[in-house]
Amino acid sequence: MKTIKKVFALMALVIASAFAAQAQLPSVQLKDINGKPVDTAQLQNDGKPFVISFFATWCKPCLRELKAIDEVYADWQDETGMKLIAVSIDEAQNSSKVKPLVDRLGWEYDVLLDPNSDFSRAMGVQNVPHVVLVDGEGKIVESHSGYTDGSEEHLIEMIRELVNKN
Repeated sequence: MKTIKKVFALMALVIASAFAAQAQLPSVQLKDINGKPVDTAQLQNDGKPFVISFFATWCKPCLRELKAIDEVYADWQDETGMKLIAVSIDEAQNSSKVKPLVDRLGWEYDVLLDPNSDFSRAMGVQNVPHVVLVDGEGKIVESHSGYTDGSEEHLIEMIRELVNKN
């Protein structure tokens, strides 16, 4: 009986992984930090991979992750052509804190505001930080929550693999 349960669990994992690898970005209307409207289904990077990082200004692990990536971002872009899109889930009353934070930290990322969590909910984000890796064709290939120091190395390795497949 345990073997059958293991087989079914493995099959469910394989099916879920296959679905995640084929999933496309949902269409949600957001604004960037300058107020320009953005349709999330149109997010792309000219055929190169990109990362969507869900964060909040009050989330310490989020800020640590984005700061760690910021330190190597220019190198990653030069090497792979990737880009990062940071999506703030700060509620409307706190969204005014996002632009000053981004400016103060000097982030070169595209930053979007998701004050009602419409996009994060559509993406199945339960907690921040949450990172989604999208390949050059717009398919979601990785999605995970949490951050531990140094885990950005796993992210760049996955990006390199995607770039080297092409």
